[in-house]
Amino acid sequence: MKIGFIGVGKMARAIIQGLKTRPDQIIISGSSLQRSKEIAAELDLDYAQSHQDLIDQVDFLILGIKPQAYQAVLSPLTFKQPVMSMAAGVTLAKLAELVGSDLPLIRIMPNMNAQILKSTTAITCNDQVNQEIKELAQAIVTSFGSCFDISETDFDTFTALAGSSPAYIYLFIEAMAKAGLAHGLPKEKALDIISQTVSASVQQLLRGHESPNDLIDKICSPGGTTIAGLLELERTGMPSAISSAISKTIEKAKTM
Repeated sequence: MKIGFIGVGKMARAIIQGLKTRPDQIIISGSSLQRSKEIAAELDLDYAQSHQDLIDQVDFLILGIKPQAYQAVLSPLTFKQPVMSMAAGVTLAKLAELVGSDLPLIRIMPNMNAQILKSTTAITCNDQVNQEIKELAQAIVTSFGSCFDISETDFDTFTALAGSSPAYIYLFIEAMAKAGLAHGLPKEKALDIISQTVSASVQQLLRGHESPNDLIDKICSPGGTTIAGLLELERTGMPSAISSAISKTIEKAKTM
């Protein structure tokens, strides 16, 4: 199968690295022919002479352009194949206006972990997507991480939980590292300790045998150090602050 990319930014490049594990031919078209040649040489890919030339020869199209460029880039083009969009804020309805409502259209929302082929990605489709195309789209997504079939109405919530949350997780890790530094550990060593601990804790949770509360109860002992720290986190408002941050993220996404 020939898979084409219009636009080859950071996220598109991450997806391409995942797709290279599949037998598909990947063809790109950048902001100019010269740019297409440069990127193709850099990534060891084929390139098209123009966006329309790309569309005319591929079986499946992925859009890697910025949301604000959709109108200008897509309006002059004629499409014939399934189209996948990863642009925040570009709904399936808006995409249909630009490329045609009679085409199979797929919207995805990856996160930055696509750069290490560990993206948590939402996917939703229009009514023109049959089971075969949907399975292909899901296979493309799982080549660079995990795939969650989400209603488009829940995309803003997904964006907060999977797209923005890595920043909140990094903030938590940074705060822990600073606490380690304050109590005598070199920050680099503290950061390594916390990162390893967070990674292992997530792996434990992903086994699916126990809930977060179950695991918390296992760690806490009566009158111990952990429950003292947990009560301090609750007293200073950490749980409500996290919930509030997610709500604010969702509110902002709905206004963009």
